[in-house]
Amino acid sequence: MTVEEITEQLKADERNLSYTERGVLPVFQVSRNARILIIGQAPGRKVEQTGIPFNDKSGEKLIRWMGIDRDTFYSEKIAIVPMDFYYPGKGKSGDLPPRKFIAREYHPMILGGMPDIRLTILIGKYSMDYYLKDRKKRNLTETVAAYREYLPEYFPIVHPSPLNFRWEAKNPWFEEQVVPVLQNTVRDILA
Repeated sequence: MTVEEITEQLKADERNLSYTERGVLPVFQVSRNARILIIGQAPGRKVEQTGIPFNDKSGEKLIRWMGIDRDTFYSEKIAIVPMDFYYPGKGKSGDLPPRKFIAREYHPMILGGMPDIRLTILIGKYSMDYYLKDRKKRNLTETVAAYREYLPEYFPIVHPSPLNFRWEAKNPWFEEQVVPVLQNTVRDILA
């Protein structure tokens, strides 16, 4: 299936009808030539409005963590396939979780069209739960700390959201030890 066909299928899916009726398009970035795949949570409100994945403060930090520039991030070398392609809405304590059917039904179609992926960066709990399954650790922090166990296929990281400042303050080892490895890994793959 082509990207256009998948997009049309998503728009026609009755579970996405409320988005399609408002003119909201699914948000993802794919290319047959992608070498690195980013699997995040779901677009936020700002990303939904622009239709550009990670076009917000989280994206700025993720680009820095990866050690690349914005042009490279939005190039055919990088694919971005969130756990939900639409903003799921607000919950009591932040955004609602991604809807499960998106990853289950649409990820296999999309990922099958990207044969050259050499690294998948898993951002946050939802992608780790889905892709690491019983290989993940007791919690997100332990999974991120054990990132080497998942290489070379997966690289689990915390969400780069500004709202995670408390987690980052409690876990300075992430920026000091994990981010440099992520940057080197990304650089080696893209070289």
